[in-house]
Amino acid sequence: MRYLIFSFIILFTSLSLAQTFEIGPMLGATNYIGDVGNTQYIAPKTLAAGGIFKWNRSTRHSFRFSLFHSKIKANDADAQETRRKLRDYSFKNKITEASLGIEYTFWEWDLHNLEAQWTPYIYTGLTGIFTQDMFVDRRNKIIPEDNKFTSAIPMVLGVKGTLSTKWILAFEIGARYTFTDNLDGSNPEEIDAEDVYPSFGSANSNDWYVFTGITLTYSFGRKPCYCKF
Repeated sequence: MRYLIFSFIILFTSLSLAQTFEIGPMLGATNYIGDVGNTQYIAPKTLAAGGIFKWNRSTRHSFRFSLFHSKIKANDADAQETRRKLRDYSFKNKITEASLGIEYTFWEWDLHNLEAQWTPYIYTGLTGIFTQDMFVDRRNKIIPEDNKFTSAIPMVLGVKGTLSTKWILAFEIGARYTFTDNLDGSNPEEIDAEDVYPSFGSANSNDWYVFTGITLTYSFGRKPCYCKF
């Protein structure tokens, strides 16, 4: 028991003093890609705001956690397809996203280097989403049914650079492939309800949404002795 307590204290001390961390806000906009509205991949539409935390585990990768909230919406009037324009559906939904994963830099990234630096990066991991199920009601309107939890895979590409020895500014675009096809009410079979709601669109692909925005993080912690993992 003493050995476990001693090991925990050493581990906690090494993490808190011997590694470099980053924390700060993230701000941008999201757009939805699915069975309603325009299918343009990058079209920031609704405000998204949250926060981000990073543990720089080496000069080439870091563990990262982020949390943000946004609304998503779409309107068939904005679509390029005539079929969607004639259908004239629209909807509004909301998402609260929590994501945990690994960020890899293309070049060496050492926050204790006093010279200005920048690098492209990629990020992926696992994402949990708190959102709403939707359905088409008798008035032919898409409305929310109930809250639900689902997941997604993030695919993020960005670039970041130092503003000073402590501040880092990053810009990124990240698509989220969700494990639901009912952010827009197109696949109401996902809803556990007695009523039968009409479905529409393609049943062979799930919904996506894209976050486009910036992060501003503050770095802290003593100069690390980076390990290989």
